[in-house]
Formats: sequence, structure tokens, C-alpha cells
Amino acid sequence: MIKSMTGFGKAEFEVNNKKITIEIKSLNSKQIDINTRTPALYREKDIIIRKALSEKLVRGKVDFNIYVENLGEESNSKINEPILKAYFNHLKQISTDLNLPTDQGTLHAVMRLPDVVKTEYETLDEKEWEFILENIYKALDEIEKFRIQEGAALHTDIAGNIINIRNLLTQIEPFEQQRVETIKTRLTESLESLKMNNSVDENRFEQELIFYLEKLDINEEKVRLANHCSYFMETLDEELSTGKKLGFISQELGREINTIGSKANEKNIQRIVVQMKDHLERVKEQLLNVL
Repeated sequence: MIKSMTGFGKAEFEVNNKKITIEIKSLNSKQIDINTRTPALYREKDIIIRKALSEKLVRGKVDFNIYVENLGEESNSKINEPILKAYFNHLKQISTDLNLPTDQGTLHAVMRLPDVVKTEYETLDEKEWEFILENIYKALDEIEKFRIQEGAALHTDIAGNIINIRNLLTQIEPFEQQRVETIKTRLTESLESLKMNNSVDENRFEQELIFYLEKLDINEEKVRLANHCSYFMETLDEELSTGKKLGFISQELGREINTIGSKANEKNIQRIVVQMKDHLERVKEQLLNVL
């Protein structure tokens, strides 16, 4: 069973007069790459969050976000009344000395002065954090379901392309005998064009032809390619199949297909090889998303 690296998980809940939304999104990546965006209150738990994400998601580019909406009437920002009054009275005295009016503009000016508005930083409630962590795992469960669903679609597409490669491999055989005759005819015509037929030793010619054909023999490559296809399908259906392992096998598939193409010397076989390469490229493209 394979899983996709693409996924999305979300959890929404309320705790301590707050509405908290957790969102996790993952895309394909060679390694685990985690980007977290959390309010300052929860930043001390960043290491715990990253550990949970890396253990559960294993690989991928992961974006983790916590959004907090305050449902209560209280605010962390407070007006420091003694300082505000001191500033206002001081400005009022200066305005009187300068024969300037004291109005709302004076109060607006005071509000912008240092220490008039102070922020009281909230301390993290451990019970609140335990509830948040519980919901982080719920969001991770959602992303896991998403990855399994996407993995099933990837499995169908990848397996279909490997089956097509295997089917194309069987289509090469009818052209192999024809290929031998084509090579033999080509060599004979080349000798005739050089007017060397009368001086050629037929036995030696046959020996050289056999040697030449052995060098162009693709039977071993066909056997290895068939074996690689079978191994790929077995690995694809393993319970803990990984995209990296499948990627290594796909490289071996490509090596055998390329060798068959370079040895082919027959247009029909080369056309089949091009089709194999097309299916293999689709496989490689999809494997980039496999966990």
C-alpha cells in the first residue's frame, strides 16, 4: 500500500473563551520540511509540535498553522490610567501656558505616548495545551486519511503504466527474427556494394555475423526488464512500500529499456521502446508524490 505525500488536515475547537483552528498541509519533498506558524503563547511548544509532525508524516513539505480567535470580552492590552492622566494633565498645563485649546486631539496625542497602553502577556495553561495537542493529532489523523485516499489513486495509475510496459515487452518478440534477417541483409548489401563478395570467406562471414548478433542480443535485457516489472509490482503492494525504493527500481527499469533501445537496430522495436519510455516517465512523475 502506498501513500501520497499530498494531504490536508484540520481541527476546530473552543477552549478558555478561544476558538482555535489547526490546519496542516503537506506537499511532496525529498525530506521532511516543516514550517510552523503559531501564536507567541504556544511558541515554547514548537519542538513538541515538530516532533509530532515528523513522526506521523515522515516525509514532505509541511505547513502547520494555529489560528486563535478570542471569544471573550477581555483583552491583553490595558490602558495605564495613572500614566495617561499624568500625560494629559502635563499637556493640559502646557496648552494653557501657550494659550492653546485642550480637546479630543490632546487625548489622541496622549494615547500614542509610551507606556499608555500596556500588554499583559498570558501564560500558557498546561491543560489548555494538552487539549490543543490532542487536536493536533486529530488533524494528523485527517491528513493520514487524505494521504491514503490519494495513494490509492496513485497506485492505480502507477500499476497501469507498469502493466503497459510489461505488455509492450511481449510485443517485441515478433520483430526479433525479422531484426536478425534485416541485419544480415544489410551486411550482405554492404559487402556487395564494396564488390567484395567473391573474396569473402562464407564461414568467416557467418562467424562474424553470429558474433555481431550476439553483441546486439536483447534477450538478457528483456528477462531483467520483466523481472524488474514484477519486483516493482510486488514492492508497490507491500504494506510499508516507500517512494524512494520504488524510485530505485524505476531507475533499473529505465536502464534496461535504454539498453534495448540502443541494441534494437529495428524500427518497430524502437517504436515500442519509445512507448515504454513514455509510460516510465509517467511512473517517475507520480513517484515524486509517493511517501
